[in-house]
Amino acid sequence: MPDRDPSQLDLFTGAPSPTPPRGRRRGHEEPVGPAEQPEDVRALGEHLPPGLHLGTSSWSFPGWKAIVYDREATAARLAREGLAAYSRHPVLRTVGVDRTFYAPIPASTFAEYAEQVPPGFRFLVKAHEACTLARWPVHQRYGDLRGQLNDRFLDAAYARDLVVAPFVEGLGDKAGPLVFQLPPQHPEDLGEGGPFVERLHAFLAALPRGPLYAVEFRNESLLTEALAQALSDVGVCPVLAAWKNMPPVERQAVRTRALSAPALVVRWMLPPNLDYEEARRRYFPFDKLVDEDVRTREAIARVSAAALGAGRPVFVTLNNKAEGSAPLSAVLLARSVMSRTRNTGVVDS
Repeated sequence: MPDRDPSQLDLFTGAPSPTPPRGRRRGHEEPVGPAEQPEDVRALGEHLPPGLHLGTSSWSFPGWKAIVYDREATAARLAREGLAAYSRHPVLRTVGVDRTFYAPIPASTFAEYAEQVPPGFRFLVKAHEACTLARWPVHQRYGDLRGQLNDRFLDAAYARDLVVAPFVEGLGDKAGPLVFQLPPQHPEDLGEGGPFVERLHAFLAALPRGPLYAVEFRNESLLTEALAQALSDVGVCPVLAAWKNMPPVERQAVRTRALSAPALVVRWMLPPNLDYEEARRRYFPFDKLVDEDVRTREAIARVSAAALGAGRPVFVTLNNKAEGSAPLSAVLLARSVMSRTRNTGVVDS
């Protein structure tokens, strides 16, 4: 599961977090502002290539005081008003929106997000899980649907109306990748092999043209030549998922032809030896790097530099559970990418 916080849809009740009317604040609190950044971090942000969008999985973590935010604030308060401050960090030019995985949100909510960030900022949004679950999980939150086949799986009409339309209308030119994440699933449910690839191709081909679509796979067995060809045929990006049950990102890039896609999309979620709960316990409150994963960082930097060198935009979101603190990981990754692009002509000077 992703980092969860009050900016995301409540996993169990399905209720979105309340947003106070624009212009009003609770009590007489001063608004949360951006943390003061060291000169080297400010300079790094000023010279990043314009096509490089680094960010975190979400933004509402109290442990980011003095890293992203200028003051101590609750997760609920950061969910309401932290995005504007987050988007002023010199290196953070994207953010993941995970709440949309649990239920669609209206265009008006996306529009509220878009109003809070500068022109060059982009959102990476996860599509509703109804689009990508062949069978509903047995978790109690699915109620009577638990364990049943999902008739909305790869349903292009549902995705068009409930997912794509509000995403496009609400975010406008601040829309980044719309990610269809396929969680780990039983091969028989997916129909692995030809039937799955054909069905996925038909689904993607039926979506409205214009948005940047991406698909994330959590079954390594799906990373076939036929899948790579299907994604290429419809101009959809594979997501390179740095996750313990998937191969290294550079191997994924080769198998999915990621460097020839319209954009490079990477999600760095976990170290290779921990699951989510173990990582959460080890890294909370996400205010420092605990286990630096230099191998993964350098691999992501290499594919990012290669994509930028080919003239393609790059979107990388980082989870707190990758190394301990996603914003600090993003700064180190930015430096690593810069070290590879300095002499290639893609650095914004």
